[in-house]
Amino acid sequence: MDVRHSPDMVRFSRMNTAELREAFLIEDLFPQDAFRLVYSHIDRAIVGGISPGQSPVGLPTSRELAANYFTERREIGILNLGAEGSVRVGKEEFLMANRDALYVGRGNPEISFCSSDSRKPARFYLVSYPAHLALPTRQARKSDAEPAHLGSSAGANERTIYKYIHPAGIPSCQLVMGFTELAPGSVWNTMPPHTHPRRSEVYMYFDLAPGAAVIHCMGDPQETRHLVVRDGQAVLSPSWSIHAGVGTSHYTFVWAMGGENQEFGDMDAAPIESLR
Repeated sequence: MDVRHSPDMVRFSRMNTAELREAFLIEDLFPQDAFRLVYSHIDRAIVGGISPGQSPVGLPTSRELAANYFTERREIGILNLGAEGSVRVGKEEFLMANRDALYVGRGNPEISFCSSDSRKPARFYLVSYPAHLALPTRQARKSDAEPAHLGSSAGANERTIYKYIHPAGIPSCQLVMGFTELAPGSVWNTMPPHTHPRRSEVYMYFDLAPGAAVIHCMGDPQETRHLVVRDGQAVLSPSWSIHAGVGTSHYTFVWAMGGENQEFGDMDAAPIESLR
């Protein structure tokens, strides 16, 4: 497991591009038949991915967790971003199409992943936070998430938000998770930006056109920096950092949050005129 120690705001302002990417960017998220897992000391989030074959691959634990199994004290949100596959939790198997989500609560020792067809593999993306409460495993289809349409074509930010794991959807201990889909011709997300002083967030960009990229803006509103992000890469966002982006074409991104509360609208605005 790759362990990331989060720089503070002072060190962040002095970091070069290579240092920023090493601290906050997660690449190569979907290796074949093996898990890519990153343990962040930002709210102790774990971000990971796998592109399994038809043989099941079990979710491992590691010494960093000091646990007998991965979800002994954790919950997980899972989103399939590839072809059809399945996730087995104990004796129950969940068939997952593209953009189907699964919540796995604390206390499930056996979790495994596989693709329905190894020639068309699934791509399972997962985010995990510590959990003090055990809640049932539940699945959600894209059709189960109530879409929220925001932005406009004039602002180049027309987008639809799909919420899966949240208080009015699949309940969790602290995880909130879903994805945002930008309309063709729109490129901006989360602009004007904001921060989440009471929780951190992870952005994972996908469905980018070949050769496209997203310029992910981050940092204190008065001390901003950027990362160039490619398809299938994730960014760790500390609670003091904005998390906005602009693409060379439209794209989709998974957002996942954990921290002090689960209120989607709990944020501190950073007006555009105040940005530096």
